[in-house]
Amino acid sequence: MSTSHRFLPDLSQDELAAKQAAGLNWTLNHAYAGSPAYRRKLAGAGWEPGIELGLEDLPSLPFTTVEDLREGYPLPLLSVPEDQVVRVHASSGTTGKRKVLAYTQADIDTWKHMFARCYELAGLTTLDRVQIAVGYGLWTAGAGFQLGCEHFGAMAVPVGPGNMEIHLQLLEDVKSTVLCSTASMALLMAEEVQKRHLKDKIALKRAIFGAETHSPKMRARFQDMLGIEESFDIVGMTELYGPGTGLECRAHEGVHYWADLYILEILDPETLMPVAPGEVGEMVVTTLKKEAAPLIRYRTRDLTRLIPGRCSCGVSLPRHDKILGRSDDMFIFRGVNIYPGQIAAVIEHFRELGSEFRIHLFRKAGKDQMLLQVERRPEVDAAYDQNLSESVSEELRKQVMVRAWVEVTGQGELPRSFGKTKRVVDDREAGEQA
Repeated sequence: MSTSHRFLPDLSQDELAAKQAAGLNWTLNHAYAGSPAYRRKLAGAGWEPGIELGLEDLPSLPFTTVEDLREGYPLPLLSVPEDQVVRVHASSGTTGKRKVLAYTQADIDTWKHMFARCYELAGLTTLDRVQIAVGYGLWTAGAGFQLGCEHFGAMAVPVGPGNMEIHLQLLEDVKSTVLCSTASMALLMAEEVQKRHLKDKIALKRAIFGAETHSPKMRARFQDMLGIEESFDIVGMTELYGPGTGLECRAHEGVHYWADLYILEILDPETLMPVAPGEVGEMVVTTLKKEAAPLIRYRTRDLTRLIPGRCSCGVSLPRHDKILGRSDDMFIFRGVNIYPGQIAAVIEHFRELGSEFRIHLFRKAGKDQMLLQVERRPEVDAAYDQNLSESVSEELRKQVMVRAWVEVTGQGELPRSFGKTKRVVDDREAGEQA
């Protein structure tokens, strides 16, 4: 690996395993000593201080779930005295109370170092100007992108989401070279840049985006419209510090994750047993040095797979695939389990279609119905909509084994979002539609 890396470690498999085992045992002792909730869980599983575990013993430990975070509200899993807490962040949860996570100063320092790795992996230098278009406040994204940028040494341009006029003005005047946003925000900004003929007046070279699943088609579209040379998928979650827990490298052969800071298991979400190497399952994470709210086998609900072998980019840290969806994003339609990503994969087959789609579920004549709305590319004649609709419907039936109405719309007709785009609208409980 290049010696020019300031933030990325170069560890052998043995060194990494030793670091993980030491971190696991530190976390168990720390959580047991500081958190009554963890003490009950660990004692119930037969663990007590003084028992030294190896990585092979991980399956003997209990899981932590989102319910544990909600039950411990407002400071769940707190494992340090409250006077050591310097900050809280919360998830953008849509149901019930928010998931609030506490941070010590050491947690903040770990997070900013972790995030600086992402900028390094994406090939940034201290001369880059990083326009940050994600949420600030309780939400972890803005704080994480900015902390990491400043720790790395690049120039932060902290705008936040929305404020399209300010974003466009700064892209043109400050000549920002890196955009950090959701994929939806990048697409929205790209469409505005194209509409206003600004492409030749801006200097974007890279984009770092995350927080939602996206299709290769969507990515290619905003890269082309913004004149971006490279874009990178970033991963993270509030429970695990925030965004910045891994990044797709310049070889684009998966997401490198910081295995020296947390252990990643990939388990079958139904049986909770490990899946075969390379198979898709749920990410379960255990932190190795998180102080305020450590995680022990936390079920993230995110779906991905581990990628075996060493990456051609030379970075020694292991990789997982992009986030393929969430186990709780799945919806059941006429007895079939479906993830929005499966619908996106079908749309990918059709060059005439854009990246944006919306699934509308409703009930009619006592039966569940599905309407898939998808945009055509601007250069495609609307006269072909009926043929396209029938072709997509047939491909859905073959690939996903469901029948759906397909409506092809014009470019830009579906709702756009500064944040995560809502792909599924489920009105089945709202009553029958005429």
